[in-house]
Amino acid sequence: MGNRLSKIATRTGDTGTTGLATGDRLPKHDLRVHAMGEVDELNCVIGLILTHPLPEAIHQRLTATQQELFNLGGELAMPGHELVKDAHVLALDEGLERLNATLPPLKDFIMPGGSPACAHAHLGRAVARRAERALWTLHAQAPLNANPMRYLNRLSDYLFVVARVLGLGIAEVQWDHR
Repeated sequence: MGNRLSKIATRTGDTGTTGLATGDRLPKHDLRVHAMGEVDELNCVIGLILTHPLPEAIHQRLTATQQELFNLGGELAMPGHELVKDAHVLALDEGLERLNATLPPLKDFIMPGGSPACAHAHLGRAVARRAERALWTLHAQAPLNANPMRYLNRLSDYLFVVARVLGLGIAEVQWDHR
């Protein structure tokens, strides 16, 4: 692991570069740096969701997800390391299955919203999809391990289902595709 920051204003990025955990410096417009930023933003949105009252199982899963997203960011910051494991993807799969079992079938696309907690979960879903696209873009240039993309794909599904669970008792607004 790279050096720990002892101060925040290092000024090392003033020239348009940023440091990886390996000590290498990349331009801030590099696809790897972009992907790291997308994962960071996703982690912030998960933190936002966690500010709402949540069922305990969702709270626990999202708390673990924040740690796992740090692992994902670490994997991006240390090319060649594998920190996102099959078990992380499996945990999301299992959580998704449990939550899905509590929901009525989905008959059409639904609009994001319903309550602040639902809307934040939908925002997380969209940011997870964007982060996944950023990783696939990076992967086309510099191959990554498969699990980070699988993890983000599953996380976006999980957050969609979380939004539906948090909206139970609130009428879902379906897409009016006339």
